[in-house]
Amino acid sequence: MATLAQYLKKSATYKIFSALINDIGTFLSTIGQISHAGIRMLKRIFLDGISGKELSVQCERFGVSSLPITLSIVGMTSIIVSSQVANEMVKQGGSGLIGMLMTILTVREVGAIMSGFAITSMIGSSLASELATMRVTEQIDAIDVLGVDSVGHLFIPRVLSGILMMPVIVIIASAFGVILGGIASNIFSGLSYRAYFTSVWLGLFMKDLWVCIIKSAVFGGTIALISCTCGYYAKGGAKGVGIATTKAVVWSFISIVVWDMIFAMLFFF
Repeated sequence: MATLAQYLKKSATYKIFSALINDIGTFLSTIGQISHAGIRMLKRIFLDGISGKELSVQCERFGVSSLPITLSIVGMTSIIVSSQVANEMVKQGGSGLIGMLMTILTVREVGAIMSGFAITSMIGSSLASELATMRVTEQIDAIDVLGVDSVGHLFIPRVLSGILMMPVIVIIASAFGVILGGIASNIFSGLSYRAYFTSVWLGLFMKDLWVCIIKSAVFGGTIALISCTCGYYAKGGAKGVGIATTKAVVWSFISIVVWDMIFAMLFFF
């Protein structure tokens, strides 16, 4: 029996099953940590209020610092999509709909999702590594010893900055993407700027803009909350900082896709 047990433990099936069990445990633990941190943060907002100075610092970090990379990613995505779509639409006689198609695609999906990925890669990873470093160097323990709630002190300005600044970033990036889509359509298919920008407004409604703004705010808050939580509960020295940062980026990517699916099912199906 002992030999059989040792043989099973060395098998690929056992290793896969064990990894799956560990991943499920990690998933449930992470969800619990995020929920607990979110509840503590909301409690401190009602009890202690919000520090305007710290919030403005984090808003600048979340919005201004990340804008160049966000515009680059959304803009390049729009150029790639329009360069492939414009030629086919012109061949099929749909040149009058290219602007509408690019606008709907950018406002509903590309602007928010690609901005979320850019923010996660730059700001989310930064938040996670910052708090993880504070944890492993016992700075967070020092804050708690001083009688200050570390979750409220560290989470509130960062999460609120994500909620406030993400819609602004997405609106700017979406407008930038639509403009670059028109330029790319003109270059690759010969579509006139007038024809493109005339059709931009054909399929765009206020509902699309409101859903984009609300979805962006949810994305920003989720990215900040997940990143701060993963960094806050880090452990294990320098290796723990790396693990926390990786976990924050992966979970933020997953949450963006899940939230996007939920919003699509609620408002567009």
